[in-house]
Amino acid sequence: MSDAATRATNKLLPPTAETMTALANIVGAQHALRDPDRMAPYLTEWRDRYRGEAAIVLKPGSTDEVAAVLKTANAARAAIVPQGGNTGLVGAQIPDESGSQIVLSLERLTHIRDVDLASNTMTVEAGLTLAGAQESAKSVGRLFPLSLASEGSCQIGGVLSTNAGGLAVLAYGNARDLALGLEVALADGRVWHGLKALRKDNTGYDLKNLFIGAEGTLGVITAAVLRLFPRPAEQVTCLAGLADLEDATELLARMREAAGPMLTAFEILPRIGLDFAIKHGTSLHDPLRTPHSWYVLMEISSPLAGDAVLTLIESQLGDAIDAGEVEDAVLAKSAKQTRELWQLREVMSEVQKHEGGSIKHDVSVPTGRLPEFIDRANQLVELMIPGARPVPFGHLGDGNIHYNVSQPVGMDKNVYLSNWEALNAAVHEIVLDLGGSISAEHGIGRMKRELLPHAKGAVAIDLMRSIKASFDPNGILNPGKLL
Repeated sequence: MSDAATRATNKLLPPTAETMTALANIVGAQHALRDPDRMAPYLTEWRDRYRGEAAIVLKPGSTDEVAAVLKTANAARAAIVPQGGNTGLVGAQIPDESGSQIVLSLERLTHIRDVDLASNTMTVEAGLTLAGAQESAKSVGRLFPLSLASEGSCQIGGVLSTNAGGLAVLAYGNARDLALGLEVALADGRVWHGLKALRKDNTGYDLKNLFIGAEGTLGVITAAVLRLFPRPAEQVTCLAGLADLEDATELLARMREAAGPMLTAFEILPRIGLDFAIKHGTSLHDPLRTPHSWYVLMEISSPLAGDAVLTLIESQLGDAIDAGEVEDAVLAKSAKQTRELWQLREVMSEVQKHEGGSIKHDVSVPTGRLPEFIDRANQLVELMIPGARPVPFGHLGDGNIHYNVSQPVGMDKNVYLSNWEALNAAVHEIVLDLGGSISAEHGIGRMKRELLPHAKGAVAIDLMRSIKASFDPNGILNPGKLL
């Protein structure tokens, strides 16, 4: 932690009884949780890697209440930990173990404030789930394309605060690209009203993009203007079996050239991942006749009705098979088959729990260098932990791979997980050597905070610290996270 950050953190104080009463009065007693059993769901994340304690959990019901909470906490020098759906994977939303921090849950801010079909935008509050935003867009004949495995639980504020990616980044971009404006409560209780539905606004610094990806360290997002798109009239999903990963990059280039922006998803899955999914998933089966070393799950979408997309993908798959890039493939012929194919991808993380400990990496490298990265990382894993089982999967189309490593069969789980930091450091060195990023879409949080200076460089870290000090001079917002 920097000297400035340490000084700011040292200023923080546990909330007094008077402060706790004032905070409870702002949100209402029924929304100020102090009972340990009621607070428990807010104090740990689903992987059980981070568990904290809190003085109180507050659930404000409006932007004004959020702002009042922050103003009161800032005056008392009390730490605030903003929390959305608590689906984060790097510990950014979990308080520390001191029991002196205040969890600020945005779950009650769920209103849809406006839908503007002429501008293709929707203004929603931060506590609305991603699935709720998707359904709201669907109800008016539009598409909100951000899609994550946790979309039923994750909330818009958290999605933006971590700049989440997901399955459709290839065509639509990540969360940053899907938000036009924000409303943000600042550390001192002021509110920045930046809810503009503009594609062009060249009036100085882009404040919006400072808050997106800041993990609640600069302000608390309370509402956002989201971009909407036409709903696809035709959509085809395909699972292709391949002999090696180089063939996947060749297939990606082929499909990009043929489909352009209609290629909306391009995911890779290893055979071991498919085996885990079939073994531990619910009613999942192998869609192809024989096993393959690698699989590509891709989707092509078009706003035009007809069979043009189906014709295109059948033609390209035929050419890819003739070229030796694809060994076998299956096209989803119904909505049910589409869901079954995507479920293989969506359960890829959770089924690894059944195989014991899993050391995880959320990284990105230039797409053309992904085969090199996985080859080098696999060799490294075998040297460091013989018998460990790499399960690399994810978004080949945008270079983002979840390089997860399951423990060797029969190894003690705790012994294996004690290698987490050492293996992370070694894998990240390969990532940086290839010009990549140590965090592609999950953020920094607590998990990668100490790694960030090595990955970003001194000048970038100094600029980030200066921004933090300007927005939050008392250091109350999510202390100990990111910086």
